[in-house]
Amino acid sequence: MTDFRSLCGRGRLGFEAKIKIPARGWEFLMRLLLHATRYAAVLLLVQGTFALALARDKSVWSYEGGLFVITNGSLPNGPCFRLTGHVTSGDFFDRLKRVDKESGTIFRLGAETVQNFPNQLTLSFNVHDHYDQTCPPREENPDTPKYLTRAMMSSLHLYLYWKRGVELRPTGNVERTVFRVRELIPKAAAEAHGLPEKLEWTYEYIVPSAGIPLTDSLVLILRDADNRIVARVAARL
Repeated sequence: MTDFRSLCGRGRLGFEAKIKIPARGWEFLMRLLLHATRYAAVLLLVQGTFALALARDKSVWSYEGGLFVITNGSLPNGPCFRLTGHVTSGDFFDRLKRVDKESGTIFRLGAETVQNFPNQLTLSFNVHDHYDQTCPPREENPDTPKYLTRAMMSSLHLYLYWKRGVELRPTGNVERTVFRVRELIPKAAAEAHGLPEKLEWTYEYIVPSAGIPLTDSLVLILRDADNRIVARVAARL
């Protein structure tokens, strides 16, 4: 006979409880424990495989802070610049998530499924001088102006479109709410040290977006006085 002692065998009365199990019963118990262990291992493997399959099947994207855009541009025979901005609408984008599955893409606003943008968006962007390897080499034309001026920026025109596939549709009825020019180097300091005036331009627009699908992109294009594109960028989900 084999003794199987309880972990809580000693009580207040000072006696020891004993459970006597026949040898065949002990062998059966060990086999049962072995099968249970194997079953648990198989279950964990199946759950892990299922979780990996779900991970492959689904990607979740968040848009906290809005949709951000950045691009470099250049004026013909003029300076290069950088445009940075973002698109917001209250807390809409902070709560928005895109879920990509093999069956398709859906957008969720909290627990609700949504398909369209809110009634209006706010587009804000800055423009300032920027030179990197994407700019045309200045050595080829040393007389090219190196910095944006107020006159150069005044000559540019902004065009906004909704893009679906290759189709571009004008947004229409856009309202400019902010226009500001900031001195990156104070004018007095620049003149005192013989430096050129360096500025940054800030713009903000209200863009109507009622009924526009979330799968459309908001395209921003800057053109010069000769209608040539000097910068283009898209805000997309």
